[in-house]
Amino acid sequence: MPTALNAARRAADLAALADGAQLDVVVIGGGITGAGIALDAASRGLRVALVEKHDLAFGTSRWSSKLVHGGLRYLATGNVGIARRSAVERGILMTRNAPHLVRAMPQLVPLLPSMGRLERTLVRAGFIAGDVLRKTAGTPASVLPSSRRISAQHVVELAPAVRQAGLDGGLLAYDGQLIDDARLVTAVARTAAQHGARILTYVAASGATGTWVRLTDQRTGESFDVSARAVINAAGVWAAEIDPSLSLRPSRGTHLVFDANALGNPTAALTIPIPGELNRFVFAMPEQLGRIYLGLTDEDAPGPIPDVPQPSSDEVTFLLDTVNTALGIRLDTGDVIGAYAGLRPLIDTGAGRTADVSRDHAVVESPSGVISVIGGKLTEYRHMAQDVLDRAVQLRGLVAAAECQTRNLPLVGAPANPGSTVPPMAGLPESLVLRYGAEAAQVVAAATCERPGDPVADGIDVIRAEFEYAVTHEGALDVGDIVDRRTRIGLVAADRKRVLGVAEEFLARFG
Repeated sequence: MPTALNAARRAADLAALADGAQLDVVVIGGGITGAGIALDAASRGLRVALVEKHDLAFGTSRWSSKLVHGGLRYLATGNVGIARRSAVERGILMTRNAPHLVRAMPQLVPLLPSMGRLERTLVRAGFIAGDVLRKTAGTPASVLPSSRRISAQHVVELAPAVRQAGLDGGLLAYDGQLIDDARLVTAVARTAAQHGARILTYVAASGATGTWVRLTDQRTGESFDVSARAVINAAGVWAAEIDPSLSLRPSRGTHLVFDANALGNPTAALTIPIPGELNRFVFAMPEQLGRIYLGLTDEDAPGPIPDVPQPSSDEVTFLLDTVNTALGIRLDTGDVIGAYAGLRPLIDTGAGRTADVSRDHAVVESPSGVISVIGGKLTEYRHMAQDVLDRAVQLRGLVAAAECQTRNLPLVGAPANPGSTVPPMAGLPESLVLRYGAEAAQVVAAATCERPGDPVADGIDVIRAEFEYAVTHEGALDVGDIVDRRTRIGLVAADRKRVLGVAEEFLARFG
């Protein structure tokens, strides 16, 4: 089964469903959880369709810190179960599912005079506990090195903008970092398609019951009904729109975007304790496209759920004030070249700060029969998918389903996935390999556009072949799909403006 998602495949899959194609599972929601459920179901041999009213990774799944956390924070709060699961799932991603998309990120805590002895001891103890978690999860040190103390000189080499007055070295640990969260969602969805899933973006679901849902093609306005043996709601912060009996408490997490030059092009994530907090930090993380993401906040976000959340001025001030406590330079709003905010779909447990609300997930069957998965975190998407599929198999008697396969299933782009048919070639841009892994050569080989190796704009390390591949293989149907999700050029408004015409050119030719 080919992995390519495109307009032609979407049209064929929609037509098949409208004509009454049989389904075992309908998944509502095209974020990381929904894509993970579709992959789990398809790889068990079930007939599955995923529907998403916008694009893949349109919601929370593209607004994360791009971290695959090992669960250290949850260990510190006494939640050993979620900490251990996070460490296990991180290891699965880094060694089996997506070694091309998740790599070790150096996490640097500078030891400055403002950091007292107790704080230093707690951070060091936390890092040692993280090493224990990594070992018990079976992740080798060759993938995630052990933590250690480093010299002041080494700190400055890793993070040149750090405050050097009174610097007493630093504590260095490692966690998992995604090249990009939206790319992970796309890879999971394409792997589901490789196993036979129908992946349908710009298709809205309504009126769902346990065995039936109405679908509306957002591009044509046409509607039809489909039936399935199980309907699974994985709509994230919008889950209550599918099942009004659910109660969620969204929490907003905001990040600021900087040019890496503004911080001296660091190679480690500067990790700054939040004053007055235990086990909460602000991270300044080196990212693709020569950027730094500074995050993140944890604020209540009551009221209607916006399609695209916006950072508040208070959050911007908080992030700048916190990072400046550890810098020898001063960042201000003039240095911010972009910003984004996402809403965590937390389970409503009543009063208290959202920062203290559990990141665990729950699987709930509504009175209508819809099976919903709520809460959770990106790192555990595979485990969450397995959990909800196991429940659906049990509740709906899906006896044809095999056991879960995803623990050892390589995603599209991983070296062991059979979808990469073009052998590796020399001279490929490093940024292309980081984003596509073993598929990088295929991206170039499949291109039919003029000047496939040229950048889409001066100073942006995304090549024209990537825009074509987004349309022909990754399901991009409009400009936003290309510039905001298949690539992350759109996080910087000035860069977005420069490439819009190029994206329109590729849609007109290949869409």
